Amino acid sequence: MLGLRRRSGSPGLGRAAMAVALVAIFAAAQVTPSLASPAAKHIKIGGTVVIDNVQGNLWPCDFNPYSATASLLSAGIIYEPLWYVNQDTNRGHSWLAKTYRWSNGNKKLTFTLRPGLRWSDGKKLTAKDAIFTFNLLRKFRALDVNAIWTVLSRVSASGNKVVFTFKHRAVPFFFYIADQTFILPQHLWAKVKNPVTYTDPNPVGSGAFLLNRCSPQNIEYVRNPHYWQHGKPYLSKIEYPGYISNDTGNRDLQNGTANWGAQYIPNIRSYYLSQGPNRHAWFPPQGYDIFIFPNLKKWPTSVLAVRQAISLGLDRVNVSKRGVYHYLPPANQSGVITPNWKSWYDKKLAAKYKYTYQPKRAIKLLKKAGFKRGSDGIFQKHGRKLSLTLNNVGGYTDWVGEVSIIAQDLKKIGINVTPANLSGNTHSSDEQLGQFQLDYESPLGGPTPYYQFRQLLDSSNTAPIGKMASSNYERFRSKAVDRLFNQYAATTNPKVQHRIINQIQAVMLKQVPVIPVLEGVNWYEYDTSKLTGWVTKKNDYAAPAAYNFPDQAQVLLHLHLK
Repeated sequence: MLGLRRRSGSPGLGRAAMAVALVAIFAAAQVTPSLASPAAKHIKIGGTVVIDNVQGNLWPCDFNPYSATASLLSAGIIYEPLWYVNQDTNRGHSWLAKTYRWSNGNKKLTFTLRPGLRWSDGKKLTAKDAIFTFNLLRKFRALDVNAIWTVLSRVSASGNKVVFTFKHRAVPFFFYIADQTFILPQHLWAKVKNPVTYTDPNPVGSGAFLLNRCSPQNIEYVRNPHYWQHGKPYLSKIEYPGYISNDTGNRDLQNGTANWGAQYIPNIRSYYLSQGPNRHAWFPPQGYDIFIFPNLKKWPTSVLAVRQAISLGLDRVNVSKRGVYHYLPPANQSGVITPNWKSWYDKKLAAKYKYTYQPKRAIKLLKKAGFKRGSDGIFQKHGRKLSLTLNNVGGYTDWVGEVSIIAQDLKKIGINVTPANLSGNTHSSDEQLGQFQLDYESPLGGPTPYYQFRQLLDSSNTAPIGKMASSNYERFRSKAVDRLFNQYAATTNPKVQHRIINQIQAVMLKQVPVIPVLEGVNWYEYDTSKLTGWVTKKNDYAAPAAYNFPDQAQVLLHLHLK
């Protein structure tokens, strides 16, 4: 589920304010807002959106919302969550549930489902379906990609209410439970022998769209005429081509074949925006970095000095400038995105470790660790050279450019790096199984640094080499860090949360478990010549990149003919 480009940040809301908002949204006694945008009678039904979201491979026609590589094809569009949380603004609103309530000292969370919910085959959607879904994640832990059952003790139903009982307070898990878990129809999925490998070729969901046809080259969705949000969706059809490379996808955006883009376009002003006044682009920040994942279970990336040297030998400013026209700012080794999370960034700690571009210091560290430079300029130890392969998605032309520059930088400090530009599916499989030396990837984010750090460092998100890890691909394990995550989840006090995040920053700087390179953005291009209702700076109702789920479904519910 995490082998896809994702996830979130805030284009305008300060992170200190977001910490307060997180408590207000996730730990409120009761919330009863209406849906964000009720159906409008004057809007005409019709129109087609063509999504241009390069994933580096053709479509597998897999509509399992818990698929390791294809969840974005159904999560949100076909299968819906209980609640929506806009990860760019931290604002939320009802979805399948109309209200929720915390009780028992934030150790019990109760959702009340809407009346009249139905699956696309006409059968009723009830609390029993929600209970079934969460218990399925408990039974098949490979589906529980956010490890929610590490904090849950049971899920039960009482009429139209779904009740979550926690082992201890864990308010941040609201995001995973409400927004990132997609409800399945019990009457169909109970018959599935292995839901982990099930490809769900004929999905029956509660969402606004139905699968019409699928091929590796294109997926076509059509409007669900019986969708529970009466009058919605406004669109008649979604066309979703599969793209191997940004180059092909960018051409379709340029010539107007596609009207919703989600990838890097070099020199975007002349290539895309200059094509007319209806062409637009906006790249708001997201709550994740792009990282080099070193395999902590394999030599030589298991050696701290090697990881430190890689971080010090990276000219991140140059990677940002030459790789992506400064669209993505350079990251820092603490892993805290600035200025988005400025209030969370421990300046004193960062100054102590000084992980700026320092190639001479990187070379000294390697020599001190017993490495000697050979006649070819590459360091070696006991006859083994520092020659590494860096896995990457070959279809992401921005990533290809970035890792090429990284390889040039690291060769200067005596580390030979060979980029392996793989298909999206191969890249995802290799990182989840731990079959790599270095891996280039961006993990899930969320409303505060906690979410990115938990994906990166929580032991519950990793697995032994050869088994599927959901996000902690480097195979980092620390009981002390796990305790920090548990302590963060058990408090709603912002000051305590900040102290915990400072301790996690110290782990990032001392142990260098992963190496941040660039800060992420929403890649978002859109064409207003035929459709309106798009996310804009003034109306940022969803995280706008098409690879964000379930946010993409919120965009699809807003789009309509001009």
